[in-house]
Formats: sequence, structure tokens, C-alpha cells
Amino acid sequence: MTSVPLPYRVTANRAETADTRTLELRPAGEALPAFTPGQFAMLYAFGVGDIPVSVAGLDGGVLTHTIRGVGATSRALCAMRPGTQIGVRGPFGTGWDLPSAAGRDLLVVAGGIGLAPLRPLVREVLSSPGEYGRLNVLVGARTPEDLLYGSEPAGWGRPYCGVTVDRAGPGWTGNIGVVTSLLEQAAFTPHETTAFVCGPEVMIRATARDLLDRGVPVHHIRISLERNMHCATGHCGHCQLGPLLLCRDGPVVGYDRAEPLLTVREL
Repeated sequence: MTSVPLPYRVTANRAETADTRTLELRPAGEALPAFTPGQFAMLYAFGVGDIPVSVAGLDGGVLTHTIRGVGATSRALCAMRPGTQIGVRGPFGTGWDLPSAAGRDLLVVAGGIGLAPLRPLVREVLSSPGEYGRLNVLVGARTPEDLLYGSEPAGWGRPYCGVTVDRAGPGWTGNIGVVTSLLEQAAFTPHETTAFVCGPEVMIRATARDLLDRGVPVHHIRISLERNMHCATGHCGHCQLGPLLLCRDGPVVGYDRAEPLLTVREL
């Protein structure tokens, strides 16, 4: 990990939705230490500022980040053309700890842009056949136009990848409903399952409660609260959730630790 941004060059900038882009970054010189799925980097648009963004792909020396343009820095990053240099610091935070789930069924549940930090986890599982049990990927979005990564998730069906949207026009022939409605079609043994969940906080709580009701152990439900990241060092306090400083203790947190804190915040 470095506290000084290293220069990375934008090698690709792809549109995902109307306000979301995926950047591929290669080191322009010295490379950062290796990231693990679930960790995040601080991306710096020179002269504008920096923001925390989870890694959405780890392919050799290429870092992939999917960014929604909702503020000055994120919009500046989304506008970066190939060849432009940005600053990158990291890796920061906790990962999904995928090795500890070896031999277990895996349930990946993503809402909206929450699919981004789960994407490298899915790719790692698919590259390690026989190391894990059954893989189920459940993806939810507001509309078909808000779905990420084009046709890529359709190739993740081992044994099941389901996609649903909250609302759609007459041309949509897929599922409509909340992402937890897809659990009925997934193949997993609850007490032998590890779940990985990321999305809006209300979706995380609803998914975790449904999984608990089905018998998935609370200590095998892992959530990412990456939307709460801020400075990466845990000093500014903006990422605080009860006793947790998510820049330091997260963004991936076991639901056994997060549940009472999220319940208090909901009240």
C-alpha cells in the first residue's frame, strides 16, 4: 500500500449505463501491490480530487474500476479518455476472504453497481473449478438499462445466474421483482453456503434477513459497505458505523458484526 498516488494510464473507458463507466488502468511506471477481490483504491483526478472505488477486475497488471458519475471527481474520472493519466493509491480495506469459503456453496447477490466489487470474486471462482461448491449469482437492477457488463453475467451460470429488474418496458422478457425473488431458483445448501452481498443498504438488509431465515449461518454472510468509504485511512470519521471505521475495518464485514449496527441505524 502506498500513501502517494502512483500514475496509472487509462487504457479503456467503456459505457455501462447512462451515468456509469468502466475504466481499465495500467501502471505508467511503478505498479501498486496486488489487490484482492473486495478491496478498493483511491482514484485521483488531478486537479479535482480523489474518491474510493472498489476493484471490478484484476487481470494481470490491469486494474478495472466501474464508476458512477455522481460528483465532481467521479464525473471527471468517467470523462477520462484512453491515454490520460490518473493517480491511484492502494490497496485498501478488507477483501471477501474467498479462500475461507473453499468447499462451500457460494451465493453472490448484487444490487445495481454493487455488482462491481463482486465481479472479480466471481471471476476468481470460475477460474478455480473444483475448489468451491455450487456457484449462484443473483443480479438485480432498477431497469434493464441499469444492468452492468453487457452479456458477461450470462456466462457465469454455474449452476445458476439470475437477473431481475424492478421495472421494465414491453421489450423485456426476463424476471421482474426484487433480487431475493431469485433465491427460489438458486441451488445451494443453506448451512453449507457462504453468501457475498453488495448493493444499496436496504437491499443488503433484506437479503441478509432472507438468507438467515433460510438457514445460512450469520457468520457466513459477508457484505460490502463500500458506499460508506471516504478517506481510506479511517481518520475523517465519515465511514464510521458504530465502533467500526469502514475504511479500516471494511468495506467487507461479516453480517454477524454489521447486523446490530445496521439495525440501529435503520431505527
